[in-house]
Amino acid sequence: MTIELPETMRAVRFHAEGRSLSLETVPTPRPGPGEVVVKVAACGICHSDLSQFDGHIPARFPAITPGHEASGTVAAVGEGVRHWNVGDRVVIAAGRACGNCGSCRLAGSVDDCEALEIMAFAYDGAWAEYVATPAVSLLAVPEGVPIEQAAVLADAVSTPYSALETANLRIAESVGVWGMGGIGTHLVQLARVAGASPIIGLDPVPGVRERALKLGADFVLDPLAEDTPARIMEITGGRGLRVAFDCVGRTSTMTQANNALGLRGRLLLVGISADQVELGWEGAFVGRRHTVTGHLGYTMKHLSELVELVSRGRLDLTASVSAVLPLEEFEEGIRRLREHDGHPIRVLLRP
Repeated sequence: MTIELPETMRAVRFHAEGRSLSLETVPTPRPGPGEVVVKVAACGICHSDLSQFDGHIPARFPAITPGHEASGTVAAVGEGVRHWNVGDRVVIAAGRACGNCGSCRLAGSVDDCEALEIMAFAYDGAWAEYVATPAVSLLAVPEGVPIEQAAVLADAVSTPYSALETANLRIAESVGVWGMGGIGTHLVQLARVAGASPIIGLDPVPGVRERALKLGADFVLDPLAEDTPARIMEITGGRGLRVAFDCVGRTSTMTQANNALGLRGRLLLVGISADQVELGWEGAFVGRRHTVTGHLGYTMKHLSELVELVSRGRLDLTASVSAVLPLEEFEEGIRRLREHDGHPIRVLLRP
């Protein structure tokens, strides 16, 4: 089933040559077999978008539409799509199966793909009025969940939620989170839901630290303060952290987070930057049996579980939407994120 889509739509386009962005009129996508076209209600501005604009994530195409944290309503469905109807409220998982890897050739699901293609990097994203996506990349959004909050789920919440699983976090384990931006703030919230204790949030900005306290941190510290390592040891009874999440991706934060770990502590690298991974003296790292793991993304299972938690009121994302701007003001949204204006958790664009 389809409805009549407009011939053209507005979309923000990133041009790799010159690293420029512009609002353009482009053809509206049509759904292919197994695909759905979604009318975008909201889409987030993420630091990984900036990483592509700045060249830290190499651009794969001369031009592409950014945006990978999106929600909206189904506008058209392609051949063979049986489980979605026009008007359904949905959140879009930001990935599609490559179709060529060993798992895909064995009929694996999108979660099994070994070379997942990421929306806004491998195919057009959702800083646009409409976006095409595989039907299997959609999840229903219950009526009680605000559509803007649903957009935030797709990466800003689902990536830290998945990171908890990667870390194999257990109840009552101590946790430190470096960087209280969108990913770090949600990590604090989710670690509390998961039963971590104590939870320490680290950020150099006083107002951001205060926000972390309100959202679930037991303690907040300035990572630049000289006594921070001693305070972490004091809070953890001299044992050090069981799990540290670096949501900044800087050499300094990686090193500090690793040094704060206790025996058999686990360090998760979640933030993305151009910095080198440095973990301090190798002997101490080996002697204390630390592990370090890189983490990226999430699965459909994680996104589904988060929809359940939000719909049941177990996870409150009221504070997560810092602003909703019209698509035409994408440059202002990017500026707020780059300059930390108001220290946003997530700024959304509404076409």
